[in-house]
Amino acid sequence: MEGVKGLNLNSRFSFYPPQPNNPTEVERDYLTKYALGESGRVEDFPYIKKLLSPPPGITSLGKPGSMKGKTVGIIGGGLGGLSAAFELRKMGFDITVYDALKDRVGGRVYTYYFDEGKKYYGEMGPMRIPVSHNTVWHYINLFGLSTKPFIQYDPNAYVFLRNIRVRNDRNGENVQKYIYPKYHLSDQERKQPWQELFYEGIETPILEATPKERTEILTVKPAYDNKTLWWDYHSNMQFMEERLTQEAISLVTNFSPLLSGSLYKGYIDFIQEVYPVSLSYLYEIPGGIQQLPNSFYQSFFNDNPPEYQGIAKESLGRVNYCAGEYVDAISENRDGKVLLRHRNVDTHQAVVHEFDYVVCAIPFSTLRDVAIEPLFSDMKMRAIKELNYITAQKTAMLFNERFWEKEGIVGGASYTDLPVSSLWYPSDHSKFVSSEENSPFSRLPDEPGVTLAYNFNLDAVRMTNNYCDDILSNTLYDVERVHGLKPGYLDTIISGFKYVNWDKEPTFRGSLCFFTPEQKRLFSYPVTMPEYNGKVFFAGEHISGVHRWMEGAFQSGMKAANDLLLHASGRENEKMP
Repeated sequence: MEGVKGLNLNSRFSFYPPQPNNPTEVERDYLTKYALGESGRVEDFPYIKKLLSPPPGITSLGKPGSMKGKTVGIIGGGLGGLSAAFELRKMGFDITVYDALKDRVGGRVYTYYFDEGKKYYGEMGPMRIPVSHNTVWHYINLFGLSTKPFIQYDPNAYVFLRNIRVRNDRNGENVQKYIYPKYHLSDQERKQPWQELFYEGIETPILEATPKERTEILTVKPAYDNKTLWWDYHSNMQFMEERLTQEAISLVTNFSPLLSGSLYKGYIDFIQEVYPVSLSYLYEIPGGIQQLPNSFYQSFFNDNPPEYQGIAKESLGRVNYCAGEYVDAISENRDGKVLLRHRNVDTHQAVVHEFDYVVCAIPFSTLRDVAIEPLFSDMKMRAIKELNYITAQKTAMLFNERFWEKEGIVGGASYTDLPVSSLWYPSDHSKFVSSEENSPFSRLPDEPGVTLAYNFNLDAVRMTNNYCDDILSNTLYDVERVHGLKPGYLDTIISGFKYVNWDKEPTFRGSLCFFTPEQKRLFSYPVTMPEYNGKVFFAGEHISGVHRWMEGAFQSGMKAANDLLLHASGRENEKMP
């Protein structure tokens, strides 16, 4: 089956089609089409291209500088808030951004640097950019950031399941030969590689829909077709057990920690990344994804930023970025102004400012604690209370030596049923490896390196709800088991350690939006609607049709800016071009 190859397209040794650094739009489109062809859905390309492209540019909807004198308050300095501010500035709005974080911008984009030179780092938030996510690429190209392939798969990495350790070969033969006997699979399942079982359990339901029906996976609408409602009504587990035995489900979900931790969450939400082949060809930003939100921040304080080419600097609005300030109350006065009460995270001193418009770009998990008077619409208030977020944690470990490269691993991930779930390796040395047959591992630079342990939901809760020393020792123990190392060896070479459980971060209180069954039907459209008669708008990955990815945050921020402009111009009923 062609779909078997879909999970392993992005390899350290084999990039076919070639995956260049800094890909052009044409090259990215070609890679997307190829990945869709491998999944038997190349006809989806024009739909995905449109769904994952930036909204219309705000300058196509209004004249730069036409909103001089109007004020906008933005709650949250994540990607949704940053992109909304960036676009609204073109129209001349004076913008104030409030963000509780004092030491960085970008919300859940968080590159942790172990050294002052920023050479060794771990991505505690987003770490990958799919070729199909065109809105992210719009801003990457606008700010002139460099990209290189993110190595998703390495055949020398490990699979460690039920105490059996094998190399993760491309065709799954090692898993079939040595690990399958540990599972009570059906006779037919034993004949199929794990990639094919995964494809059958997750992707085959998508093929039962028409290309037009499949577009609703990424679409936000007031009402959905019956096929979408059917997907929305069921969990991942319910769809998988129609096609696989429970033992096969136990096996294949280990290769997707997100799926393993979300078996009882909504199927339609998980396939938001399956449908547009988001895990087939990926990229990273050398030096850290933190550079992307930093570029917005730096642009805000440039009186004549090159990113606003063709717009006179006199037309631009001002951006005031208030770090270390959180909003704890939203209200509306008799004059129709929106009042924001914000507090300093250290002193808790409260100040109230009024704005003509507001963009709320914080997760609903934190908006839940904000006093709202008068209340928003009924379904918005219910969504703020009920919208589901999953737990995720990442643990970054700096080692004095790259023990994994001595085992032939230069990028990719190892997968396990141990609590760590998955281990990710840096690919910065992949440029020294030219072929699988003649890999000069002994000649790779001898320097420190960072690995990441990454998991979701129950494993994330159980790993990090422990004493700090135990979190590190338990993680190292699991890594040693996956790699077959002598117990205690990693204690002798580790020099740095950082973990983040996003549930425990007070400004987030949850990692990523992941609908439970029926939440798309109930909440996906109401959460997008403005409040206070078109004065308060919303942005963030939870507002978009692309949860958990930077694409959704950027798209929603641009759309919120466009919608705000149309309301401010008295054209709120005008349809987008």
